[in-house]
Amino acid sequence: MPGASPLTPPAEEPDEALMLRYAAGDIAAFDVLYARHALGVWRYLLRSVRVAALADDLLQDVWFSVARQGGAMQDTPGTAYQPSARFRTWLFTIAHNRLVDHFRSVKNHVRLDDEGSDGHDRPANSLAADSGFGPVRQLQSRQQAAALIEAVEQLPGEQREAFLLQAEGGLRVEEIASATGVSFETAKSRLRYARNSLRQQLQEFT
Repeated sequence: MPGASPLTPPAEEPDEALMLRYAAGDIAAFDVLYARHALGVWRYLLRSVRVAALADDLLQDVWFSVARQGGAMQDTPGTAYQPSARFRTWLFTIAHNRLVDHFRSVKNHVRLDDEGSDGHDRPANSLAADSGFGPVRQLQSRQQAAALIEAVEQLPGEQREAFLLQAEGGLRVEEIASATGVSFETAKSRLRYARNSLRQQLQEFT
């Protein structure tokens, strides 16, 4: 008999469909989105601020914004998430904007580079490995992973963000450009410089 077996699990529901369900009042749909994406957003935030407790607070702000804007979709069309946009891009744009707001509110935010220096605040094995960047896939030991994290944290801020949006968010170059408010060529250049720098710093492991 044609058709899927009754034992075949249903295909994973797209993020965009889940967001629309949440906007219609289905709270469980929001829980699924959170389970899928919270860790990636948290790692992006952590690598940007380098303090776990601060990343936790920013993550909470990001998901509050998702919940608030998602709930406003039906009441105010055009002011929140639009189904034509990829949910992940929209989500990481919110995270990026929250980081911008945070750094603007901190007078001497460069000092954050000196915080969170112990292993607890900077877990060595928490960078995603599906960025398409060869050396990331090749790093396996904790020592190698720690070297990668250290190398990422040494990148200039704009290059680090571009790399993290791809490594943690899975964003394409055009989506990185959209999330950070720059041109495609600028985003592509930042990503290229970041990769070249990381390759140089990780030569002993590749």
